[in-house]
Amino acid sequence: MTPDSIELAVVGGTGLYALAGLQDVEAHQPVTRYGTPSGPVRVGTLAGRRVAFLARHGEGHSVPPHRINYRANLAALQMLGARRVLALNTVGGIGERFGPRVLACPDQLIDYTWGRISTLCEEPGTEVLHVDFGDPYTPALRAQVLEAARTAGVALVDGGCYGATQGPRLETKAEIARMRRDGCDLVGMTGMPEAGLARELGLEYACLAIVANWAAGAGPDPDEVITLEDVLANVDAASAGIPALVAALSGR
Repeated sequence: MTPDSIELAVVGGTGLYALAGLQDVEAHQPVTRYGTPSGPVRVGTLAGRRVAFLARHGEGHSVPPHRINYRANLAALQMLGARRVLALNTVGGIGERFGPRVLACPDQLIDYTWGRISTLCEEPGTEVLHVDFGDPYTPALRAQVLEAARTAGVALVDGGCYGATQGPRLETKAEIARMRRDGCDLVGMTGMPEAGLARELGLEYACLAIVANWAAGAGPDPDEVITLEDVLANVDAASAGIPALVAALSGR
């Protein structure tokens, strides 16, 4: 494998620790200037294309959202030749179109995180970057994701605003109510600084949001208790079509 042979890199979130259908897999763990990634980058073949996969939280879900080395993760994918990154994010639904087991490709983002290293400009002496972030997800890659979903016959909601919270705890009802007022349709814990860092690195970046549950107070039963078992079952159901979508996307 040569680095530039990778067609696409996929970053998996909660409940997504491997990419189904990936064959002839090789494990890589580059050491980047920002440290080591969350785990090995698995590079293999999917539908005749070379695809890289990295579990954002580690393959044993050992790294909480606020402790992920987002810079190392993205830099490792770039070192292996990736130029396009599809982020799989397990999220809660806020907007009425975004109930459990929905797949969505958001087009906007609000960052509520704090205290995370959120830029390549952190170290003294590094170049100061002021990247355009008006459209936080690369429009051309978003269009490719939507077309790949149509090709693969995978239902995908086009658009929506992702609100990135600190975690690892889930949000209060009042916090979700505020996010709804702010215009958020989805809530997750790993959307930032990943998207911003991808922009600084010059990577094309899009999000595939997997709705695992209604956010607190957002669903038809405002007193519903969210359980890990329900979350994982919904993630499994919603992600069934992802390998076909990724296969269609990798060839574009």
